Amino acid sequence: MSKGAKPRPVAREPQPTGLRMDPIRFEVMRSAFTAAADEMAAALRKAAYSINIKTRADFSCALFDSQLRLIAQSFTQPVHLGSMPRVVPSAVGKYGVEKLGPGDALVINNPYCNAVHLNDVTVIAPFFSGNQLQGYAATIAHHVDIGGYAPGGFCISTEVYQEGVIIPVVRLVAEGKIVEDVFSLILANIRSPRQSAGDFRAQIAAALLGQKRMAEIIAKFGDETVKVFVEELIEHTERWSRQQIGALAQGEYYAEAYRDDDGVTDRPIRLVLRGAVRDGEVFFDLTGSDEQRESPMNCTLTQTYSACAYVVKCLIDPDIPTNDGFYRLVHVEAPEGTVVHARHPAGVVGGWEIAMRLCDLGFKLFSDAMPDKVMACTKSINCHMACGGRDPRDGEYYTFLETLGGGYGARPNKDGMDGVQAHFQNTENSAIEETENNYPFMITRYELIPDSEGAGRHRGGLGIRRDWMFRDHESTLTIFSDSRKFPPWGLFGGGSGAPSRYIMNPDAEATELPSKVTARLKPNSVISYRTPGGGGYGPALERDPQRVLADVIDGKVSVDRAREAYGVVVDPLTRSVDPEATRQLREQMTVRK
Repeated sequence: MSKGAKPRPVAREPQPTGLRMDPIRFEVMRSAFTAAADEMAAALRKAAYSINIKTRADFSCALFDSQLRLIAQSFTQPVHLGSMPRVVPSAVGKYGVEKLGPGDALVINNPYCNAVHLNDVTVIAPFFSGNQLQGYAATIAHHVDIGGYAPGGFCISTEVYQEGVIIPVVRLVAEGKIVEDVFSLILANIRSPRQSAGDFRAQIAAALLGQKRMAEIIAKFGDETVKVFVEELIEHTERWSRQQIGALAQGEYYAEAYRDDDGVTDRPIRLVLRGAVRDGEVFFDLTGSDEQRESPMNCTLTQTYSACAYVVKCLIDPDIPTNDGFYRLVHVEAPEGTVVHARHPAGVVGGWEIAMRLCDLGFKLFSDAMPDKVMACTKSINCHMACGGRDPRDGEYYTFLETLGGGYGARPNKDGMDGVQAHFQNTENSAIEETENNYPFMITRYELIPDSEGAGRHRGGLGIRRDWMFRDHESTLTIFSDSRKFPPWGLFGGGSGAPSRYIMNPDAEATELPSKVTARLKPNSVISYRTPGGGGYGPALERDPQRVLADVIDGKVSVDRAREAYGVVVDPLTRSVDPEATRQLREQMTVRK
């Protein structure tokens, strides 16, 4: 609920200038750094071994200047929006700049060094021109396995040590060569070392490419010109961001929400978010959120910051560059020892589930003051499926991990999208053919779930059903998700989306499972995920009956739901709306409400 002033009309302002250097050269150099980061991402994706990186694109790349200020970032995964500018400076500072030399690269995944959960591994390569440090190229990628209690690193932990191998900031590459002792130690803790070794090498190769492109930019424009450009870029971004934030509805806001449970107990997790927009800056305060749990459902401060920064980025001009000039205007206060700022040694593998809810909570926070800029709650989960076992085809141990899409929240003038990843989660679909060719299981069903949308003037998107059958072998599976007890909410009278469901052997005994569990599967077992639909926007009785009919014809909404949720009477034989019956039904439903 807003406690601030009434929203003011916002006109799209022209891009501010105020540059001291030639604006054409400025844009050429900005494009050059952005292209370099994008090329790093393309190289990493092509060289990776795991489907999670080469197909699902669960990684990001970035370039930093010598002062560890982010210059350019490839947004393969917006989830890393706040990760890279926090973990890279922290890691380099902890290791010591004076220890670095040409051809070196660092590696880190320690959550308590401004990183995130253990699966997200960061590789940082300093760039030298002669003996002068000029900047850094960095990659962060989600590794399919990182050791720990269960395949994929996702487990119902009580402390971080159970979640996998913890890599402090160490040198992985020295003078251009991999430090084999360090590399062997890491791989010895991973269930599928061949796959992970390929992914590590892909990260290193992408970082080296970033160094090469940075060298070319410096050689073309000159060291002093690049330094002037970086200062201009950051100042320009700050001016533009401050202008855009200043055009938002100023005031103070409050919202709260819950996660299902912590995986160890049945107690829901309460999240509290306060926000203030003033003087061209945004301030978030999460005081009041639950204390950290002896479970995996805790965020590092970096994960919390990423969610808050994402919300702000969505509310302002999308063309604003993402660098230190933007980040310095987003402030997050989260008390240490809470689920949004965990204290060592709390488990954090589920931190992104908390952060995903914070994204939706952030839009709910500003909904009353900025109704034209927000959407109803999305699927609001990352929805991990992690598994592993002995492949009966060759006897090699495999690990597999993916996340599932679901319904997007309805928007002020559009329906929510069906079956997509939401907010800062931008992972792509794991293709059935590629997955079945590389792993010993079949995907027996993959479809949208009818009637899973949140009803509204604009309806939420539909959730997804995906079933896996583990053929001819035992396996270990971890469901790591949420939104089973607290489904996605609607806005301004819109209905909630359907909650998630997780079912073992749906065509046999159909055992319902919690949203967080590790289970041992017998050969030929089937696990069925049903992801949530998105929340609706506006009253369902205001939805155009012809749009309801179109959803019925498309099989997205049943005839019964059209009647019960939208007050629309559809004749299934003629595939048409009965206008008079619809009018009468809507009048009756309005009176009942």
